Amino acid sequence: MSEVYRGGCHCGAVRFEVVWPEDIDPIHCNCSICSKKGFLHLIVPESNFKLLQGALDLVEYRFNTGVAIHKFCRVCGIHSFYTPRSHPDCVDVNVNALDEGHGREFQVVEFDGKNWEKNIDEIR
Repeated sequence: MSEVYRGGCHCGAVRFEVVWPEDIDPIHCNCSICSKKGFLHLIVPESNFKLLQGALDLVEYRFNTGVAIHKFCRVCGIHSFYTPRSHPDCVDVNVNALDEGHGREFQVVEFDGKNWEKNIDEIR
């Protein structure tokens, strides 16, 4: 069963809701950007994500291939969600940006993003 969760950035300027399917566990990636941000990936179809507020408060950052569209709040700098290179037709929500007390229990799937090209098929 899927449930709806809410989250956002630290200052509250950006708010979203996400439908989290029961059969999806978050992914912990050890690549350079994910490690520095502390991002815990929940990759969902675009139809499972709704930006509630803060579209004008989002700033984009792209690097390497430019496919991934990293978005963060221009006010507080928190990176709540983005469009991932691995799934460009999806939204990748940072589980750490969900509202406190969401109560969802989950297992974390480890992903070796330092060796992205070699391992990407594990999460596609």
